Amino acid sequence: MESGLGVDRNIAMCANGWDAAPVCWMWSHGSLRVRNEGKNETMIVSEAKDRARRWVLEEGSKLPAFQGAYFTGSVTWLAGDVHLPAASDVDLHVVLEGSEPPEKLGKFVYDGALLEVSFSTFEQLGSAEQILGDHQRAGAFRAPNTISDPSGRLTELQIAVSSEYADRDWVHKRCEHARNHALRYTHALDASVPFPHQVTIWAFAAGVMTHVLLVAGLKNPTVRLRYLAVRELLANYGLSDFYETLLEPLGCARLSARDVGRHLDTLAAAFDAAAGALRTPVFFASDISSQSRHIAIDGSRELIERGDHREAVFWMLATYARCQQVFAADAPDGQEQHEAGLRDLLRDLGIATFADLERRVARVEVLLPRVSEVAEAIMAANVEIEG
Repeated sequence: MESGLGVDRNIAMCANGWDAAPVCWMWSHGSLRVRNEGKNETMIVSEAKDRARRWVLEEGSKLPAFQGAYFTGSVTWLAGDVHLPAASDVDLHVVLEGSEPPEKLGKFVYDGALLEVSFSTFEQLGSAEQILGDHQRAGAFRAPNTISDPSGRLTELQIAVSSEYADRDWVHKRCEHARNHALRYTHALDASVPFPHQVTIWAFAAGVMTHVLLVAGLKNPTVRLRYLAVRELLANYGLSDFYETLLEPLGCARLSARDVGRHLDTLAAAFDAAAGALRTPVFFASDISSQSRHIAIDGSRELIERGDHREAVFWMLATYARCQQVFAADAPDGQEQHEAGLRDLLRDLGIATFADLERRVARVEVLLPRVSEVAEAIMAANVEIEG
């Protein structure tokens, strides 16, 4: 789930982080001890989910405030007998008592499976109606997703959400929720905030437009692969021409694979330096670590090598900005050293000044009504939508 800077927690700056050693390390979260066990292994989805269940039963359920756990994220959209993509993890939420959960555990390897564990409360989850109207949360509850549910409340929520998930009115509400999310980003751009945050706000303002369309198609509003997913969606509905329009705010439409590959090389150097320097707790700490390199760097390289280089740019921008935030807090010399690489990427995307960012964000606001029109066309043609 995305968030940050008061807009989206995925880019927020307050959270718990740790150092990732190559083989085995321990991290403490209250009474919970997390052991990072070696390397992520190749396995099918059902096996990865079984290992996540084992972690919940053996570790997560020992928390004194434990109320249950459920799967979320891309793993809930994949068939159990397919291989979990190498650049993917298993997302799960542990539900605790109270109103304010602790910060996420983040990514760690458990019994060969890369897990990403976050915490939530039933107060945060809200009612079935609140989940149904949330474009980021509803998808996880459209099918059975519970891991542990001592009270039965998670199962009740899942059944209630799944029964109305495809209802046309709720699909409309989720599209509107995503649209408003994009607008919150456009309104957050501010010359007074640090440069890396400006970059993040612009990139996510543009990127959330894809979620409006994915939600209309009853598809996963994924994070890293959002542009690839929306390109496929638009092609399926005979709307491929609109994809080029979606790329305009990012400015990556005319970038070559060679150019993107060159920028990934400089990002990889920044990533490795940031992963080694990170000390200050940040929400995305586990995303800038040796355990996550195969997602941020190798996953991007895989996209480039198979011709999806434009689709790699969004997450490269997000990762570059996060690295700069780490340098600002923990390695100022690295910030100066690696900012040149980010600036070079931005120049290729047509961004040299804050005024350029303002123009791109304004372009998002101009495009959003057209995005909504395309979403309506997808909903009208989508035979899975009811009512």
